[in-house]
Amino acid sequence: MMANKFTAVAVLSVALALAGCKRIETGEVGLRVNFDRTTDPTERLPGSFNQTLVGSIVTFKIQDVAAAIDNMTPLASDNSTIKDFDMTVIYNINPSAVSELWTTKNKTFHGKDQFGDDILLMQNYVALTARNAAYKAARNYESLKMADNRPLIEQQIRETIVKTLVEEKLGDKITVSQVQVRAITPADVIINSANDLVRAQNELKTKEVEVQTAKKEAERIAALNANAGAIGYMNAMANLKIAEGVAAGKVHTIVVPYDFKGIVNAK
Repeated sequence: MMANKFTAVAVLSVALALAGCKRIETGEVGLRVNFDRTTDPTERLPGSFNQTLVGSIVTFKIQDVAAAIDNMTPLASDNSTIKDFDMTVIYNINPSAVSELWTTKNKTFHGKDQFGDDILLMQNYVALTARNAAYKAARNYESLKMADNRPLIEQQIRETIVKTLVEEKLGDKITVSQVQVRAITPADVIINSANDLVRAQNELKTKEVEVQTAKKEAERIAALNANAGAIGYMNAMANLKIAEGVAAGKVHTIVVPYDFKGIVNAK
């Protein structure tokens, strides 16, 4: 009976202990916030259990953090304004830099996930840096050629972000793994002008074909007119051959056209 009581007490103790703990998940790092609101600088790594009966544990997503930047309107090299430019930057945080970034950087630099559970370290900062890089990269291309040069634009944006991070001494703390340009939409006036140009070019090609056709027809008619005398000569020669054949007794039957007005000597 006593053994059962001890077992029940042990199970209850473990349950209470687990209820007052927070486990750090894969891709996260935790920091303890003490009861006096100070932050313990030691990072809690994935897989660890941390008591929350006294103080609390704040978790930070550090792997494949996404910073979405939408509705940008950069200028192209032709000075036209892009109607819509959307992209996403994927980055990672060095686990050993979590405490430093959280305690020394302005809180407005950080974001939160959609559920409000994890803090996304430096998300807003990366988004701002990426926005500036996108505006810089866009100036290298005409608006209608941006979509075709999407990979180059992504590469240039990433290089600019990395350069900025190094200059701000964040290069060893934040790693940008990927830049994805999701949408590039030129201004309506540019699209309409391009469509008008294509339409005009097609109409010009159609007219050129019509002119060439007319020229060929004129050449054909001219050739026929130039050969009118030759046709008469060939007809005369044909009639001569027939007459010679009749005279030689080689032709016995002649088909006469209904409008024939000549003289036939039939023997």
